[in-house]
Amino acid sequence: MSAVRPQILVIDDEPQIHRFLSPALDAVGYEPRRADSGQEGLRAIALWSPDAVVLDLGLPDMDGKDVLSRAREFYAGPIIILSARDKEAEKIAALDLGANDYVEKPFGVGELLARLRANLRQISPRPEVTGPLSLGDILIDLDHRRITRKDMPIRVTPKEYDVLAYLARNVGKVVGHKALLTAIWGKAHAEDTQYLRVVVGQLRQKLEDDPAQPRLIVTEPGVGYRLL
Repeated sequence: MSAVRPQILVIDDEPQIHRFLSPALDAVGYEPRRADSGQEGLRAIALWSPDAVVLDLGLPDMDGKDVLSRAREFYAGPIIILSARDKEAEKIAALDLGANDYVEKPFGVGELLARLRANLRQISPRPEVTGPLSLGDILIDLDHRRITRKDMPIRVTPKEYDVLAYLARNVGKVVGHKALLTAIWGKAHAEDTQYLRVVVGQLRQKLEDDPAQPRLIVTEPGVGYRLL
Protein backbone atom coordinates (compact mmCIF):
# COMPACT_ATOMS: atom_id res chain seq x y z
CA MET A 1 0.00 0.00 0.00
CA SER A 2 1.37 3.44 -0.91
CA ALA A 3 1.92 6.02 1.80
CA VAL A 4 -0.64 8.76 2.25
CA ARG A 5 0.68 11.95 0.67
CA PRO A 6 0.26 15.30 2.42
CA GLN A 7 -2.51 17.31 0.78
CA ILE A 8 -1.72 20.89 -0.25
CA LEU A 9 -4.69 23.06 -1.20
CA VAL A 10 -3.90 25.93 -3.56
CA ILE A 11 -6.55 28.68 -3.58
CA ASP A 12 -5.83 30.91 -6.58
CA ASP A 13 -7.87 32.13 -9.55
CA GLU A 14 -4.91 32.19 -11.98
CA PRO A 15 -4.94 29.01 -14.12
CA GLN A 16 -1.22 29.36 -14.86
CA ILE A 17 -0.41 29.15 -11.15
CA HIS A 18 -2.15 25.77 -10.95
CA ARG A 19 -0.61 24.62 -14.23
CA PHE A 20 2.95 24.83 -12.98
CA LEU A 21 2.45 24.54 -9.20
CA SER A 22 0.38 21.33 -9.22
CA PRO A 23 3.03 19.26 -11.09
CA ALA A 24 5.75 20.72 -8.84
CA LEU A 25 3.86 19.71 -5.70
CA ASP A 26 3.13 16.27 -7.13
CA ALA A 27 6.77 15.73 -8.09
CA VAL A 28 8.01 16.19 -4.52
CA GLY A 29 5.42 13.90 -2.95
CA TYR A 30 2.47 16.15 -2.15
CA GLU A 31 -1.12 15.67 -3.30
CA PRO A 32 -2.17 19.01 -4.85
CA ARG A 33 -5.76 20.19 -4.59
CA ARG A 34 -7.23 23.19 -6.35
CA ALA A 35 -9.75 25.93 -5.60
CA ASP A 36 -10.37 28.95 -7.85
CA SER A 37 -12.32 31.21 -5.49
CA GLY A 38 -12.61 32.08 -1.83
CA GLN A 39 -15.89 30.26 -1.25
CA GLU A 40 -14.63 27.19 -3.07
CA GLY A 41 -11.46 27.34 -1.00
CA LEU A 42 -13.34 27.51 2.31
CA ARG A 43 -15.48 24.53 1.31
CA ALA A 44 -12.37 22.59 0.31
CA ILE A 45 -10.64 23.34 3.63
CA ALA A 46 -13.68 22.15 5.57
CA LEU A 47 -14.15 19.11 3.34
CA TRP A 48 -10.58 17.84 3.05
CA SER A 49 -8.79 19.40 6.04
CA PRO A 50 -5.59 19.65 3.96
CA ASP A 51 -2.14 19.47 5.52
CA ALA A 52 -1.38 23.01 4.33
CA VAL A 53 -3.03 25.80 2.33
CA VAL A 54 -1.46 28.16 -0.20
CA LEU A 55 -3.74 31.20 -0.45
CA ASP A 56 -3.83 34.09 -2.91
CA LEU A 57 -5.18 37.40 -1.59
CA GLY A 58 -6.62 38.64 -4.89
CA LEU A 59 -9.56 36.27 -5.39
CA PRO A 60 -12.55 37.02 -7.64
CA ASP A 61 -15.35 36.65 -5.06
CA MET A 62 -13.79 37.84 -1.78
CA ASP A 63 -10.59 39.21 -0.34
CA GLY A 64 -8.08 36.54 0.61
CA LYS A 65 -7.74 38.05 4.08
CA ASP A 66 -11.44 37.32 4.64
CA VAL A 67 -10.85 33.73 3.55
CA LEU A 68 -7.93 33.56 5.98
CA SER A 69 -9.98 34.97 8.86
CA ARG A 70 -12.90 32.60 8.26
CA ALA A 71 -10.64 29.58 7.77
CA ARG A 72 -8.97 30.21 11.10
CA GLU A 73 -12.33 29.66 12.82
CA PHE A 74 -12.03 25.92 12.11
CA TYR A 75 -8.66 25.16 10.53
CA ALA A 76 -5.35 25.04 12.42
CA GLY A 77 -2.94 23.93 9.68
CA PRO A 78 -0.32 26.10 7.96
CA ILE A 79 -1.62 28.82 5.62
CA ILE A 80 0.96 30.41 3.33
CA ILE A 81 -0.05 33.60 1.54
CA LEU A 82 0.96 33.79 -2.12
CA SER A 83 0.26 37.27 -3.41
CA ALA A 84 1.35 40.10 -5.69
CA ARG A 85 0.57 42.56 -2.89
CA ASP A 86 3.97 43.59 -1.63
CA LYS A 87 3.08 46.39 0.78
CA GLU A 88 4.27 45.88 4.32
CA ALA A 89 0.80 46.69 5.70
CA GLU A 90 -0.74 43.82 3.69
CA LYS A 91 1.84 41.36 5.02
CA ILE A 92 1.35 42.50 8.61
CA ALA A 93 -2.45 42.25 8.30
CA ALA A 94 -2.26 38.73 6.87
CA LEU A 95 0.18 37.53 9.52
CA ASP A 96 -1.92 39.09 12.28
CA LEU A 97 -4.99 37.25 10.93
CA GLY A 98 -3.21 33.92 11.28
CA ALA A 99 -1.08 33.36 8.18
CA ASN A 100 2.06 31.34 8.83
CA ASP A 101 4.12 32.77 5.98
CA TYR A 102 3.97 35.22 3.07
CA VAL A 103 5.47 34.70 -0.39
CA GLU A 104 5.37 37.48 -2.99
CA LYS A 105 4.49 36.94 -6.64
CA PRO A 106 6.41 36.42 -8.86
CA PHE A 107 7.98 33.66 -6.83
CA GLY A 108 10.36 30.75 -7.19
CA VAL A 109 8.84 27.29 -6.81
CA GLY A 110 11.89 26.17 -4.85
CA GLU A 111 11.36 28.89 -2.27
CA LEU A 112 7.65 28.09 -1.89
CA LEU A 113 8.39 24.37 -1.46
CA ALA A 114 11.04 25.16 1.15
CA ARG A 115 8.58 27.32 3.09
CA LEU A 116 5.98 24.56 2.90
CA ARG A 117 8.46 22.03 4.27
CA ALA A 118 9.47 24.39 7.07
CA ASN A 119 5.87 25.04 8.11
CA LEU A 120 4.85 21.40 7.90
CA ARG A 121 7.80 20.42 10.14
CA GLN A 122 6.46 22.70 12.85
CA ILE A 123 3.13 20.90 13.12
CA SER A 124 2.71 18.98 16.36
CA PRO A 125 0.33 16.03 16.31
CA ARG A 126 -2.95 17.00 17.96
CA PRO A 127 -3.67 14.95 21.07
CA GLU A 128 -6.55 12.60 20.46
CA VAL A 129 -9.67 13.34 22.44
CA THR A 130 -10.36 10.48 24.84
CA GLY A 131 -12.34 9.84 27.97
CA PRO A 132 -15.75 11.29 28.80
CA LEU A 133 -16.87 14.32 26.80
CA SER A 134 -19.65 16.37 28.36
CA LEU A 135 -22.06 18.21 26.04
CA GLY A 136 -24.71 19.71 28.30
CA ASP A 137 -26.71 16.81 29.70
CA ILE A 138 -25.14 14.36 27.24
CA LEU A 139 -22.01 12.41 28.15
CA ILE A 140 -20.00 10.60 25.48
CA ASP A 141 -17.53 8.11 26.96
CA LEU A 142 -15.06 7.56 24.12
CA ASP A 143 -13.03 5.03 26.10
CA HIS A 144 -15.95 2.71 26.76
CA ARG A 145 -18.24 3.49 23.77
CA ARG A 146 -21.09 4.63 26.00
CA ILE A 147 -23.52 7.52 25.63
CA THR A 148 -25.76 8.80 28.40
CA ARG A 149 -28.30 11.60 28.60
CA LYS A 150 -29.29 12.88 32.02
CA ASP A 151 -27.47 9.83 33.41
CA MET A 152 -29.67 7.47 31.36
CA PRO A 153 -28.00 5.24 28.75
CA ILE A 154 -28.78 6.02 25.12
CA ARG A 155 -28.84 3.03 22.78
CA VAL A 156 -27.29 3.73 19.41
CA THR A 157 -26.29 1.54 16.48
CA PRO A 158 -22.57 0.96 15.80
CA LYS A 159 -22.64 3.37 12.84
CA GLU A 160 -24.47 6.02 14.89
CA TYR A 161 -21.82 5.72 17.57
CA ASP A 162 -18.97 5.87 15.06
CA VAL A 163 -20.33 9.06 13.47
CA LEU A 164 -20.93 10.71 16.84
CA ALA A 165 -17.48 9.68 18.13
CA TYR A 166 -15.78 11.06 15.01
CA LEU A 167 -17.58 14.38 15.45
CA ALA A 168 -16.76 14.33 19.17
CA ARG A 169 -13.05 13.92 18.46
CA ASN A 170 -13.31 17.08 16.35
CA VAL A 171 -15.75 18.90 18.61
CA GLY A 172 -16.39 22.49 17.54
CA LYS A 173 -14.87 21.95 14.09
CA VAL A 174 -16.58 21.50 10.74
CA VAL A 175 -16.20 17.91 9.53
CA GLY A 176 -16.76 17.46 5.79
CA HIS A 177 -19.14 14.90 4.34
CA LYS A 178 -16.36 13.04 2.53
CA ALA A 179 -14.12 12.95 5.59
CA LEU A 180 -16.91 11.38 7.63
CA LEU A 181 -18.02 8.97 4.93
CA THR A 182 -14.46 7.82 4.22
CA ALA A 183 -13.66 7.37 7.91
CA ILE A 184 -16.84 5.44 8.74
CA TRP A 185 -17.84 3.65 5.53
CA GLY A 186 -14.62 3.67 3.49
CA LYS A 187 -13.47 5.38 0.31
CA ALA A 188 -15.95 3.50 -1.85
CA HIS A 189 -18.77 5.42 -0.15
CA ALA A 190 -17.17 8.88 -0.14
CA GLU A 191 -20.08 10.30 -2.19
CA ASP A 192 -22.96 8.52 -0.42
CA THR A 193 -24.18 11.49 1.60
CA GLN A 194 -27.59 9.85 2.09
CA TYR A 195 -25.90 7.47 4.55
CA LEU A 196 -24.95 10.44 6.69
CA ARG A 197 -28.35 12.09 6.44
CA VAL A 198 -30.01 8.95 7.76
CA VAL A 199 -27.55 8.39 10.62
CA VAL A 200 -27.43 12.04 11.68
CA GLY A 201 -31.24 12.17 11.58
CA GLN A 202 -31.41 9.14 13.87
CA LEU A 203 -28.86 10.66 16.28
CA ARG A 204 -30.84 13.89 16.44
CA GLN A 205 -33.99 11.97 17.31
CA LYS A 206 -32.16 10.38 20.23
CA LEU A 207 -30.08 13.33 21.45
CA GLU A 208 -31.74 16.63 20.55
CA ASP A 209 -34.52 18.33 22.51
CA ASP A 210 -36.00 19.40 19.16
CA PRO A 211 -34.63 17.30 16.27
CA ALA A 212 -36.09 19.78 13.77
CA GLN A 213 -34.02 22.59 15.34
CA PRO A 214 -30.77 20.82 16.26
CA ARG A 215 -28.45 22.54 18.71
CA LEU A 216 -25.94 19.70 19.19
CA ILE A 217 -25.24 18.30 15.71
CA VAL A 218 -25.40 21.30 13.41
CA THR A 219 -25.46 21.16 9.62
CA GLU A 220 -22.96 23.29 7.72
CA PRO A 221 -24.81 23.56 4.37
CA GLY A 222 -22.96 22.03 1.45
CA VAL A 223 -19.97 21.13 3.64
CA GLY A 224 -20.69 18.76 6.52
CA TYR A 225 -21.51 18.76 10.24
CA ARG A 226 -20.27 20.33 13.42
CA LEU A 227 -20.71 19.04 16.98
CA LEU A 228 -21.23 21.97 19.35
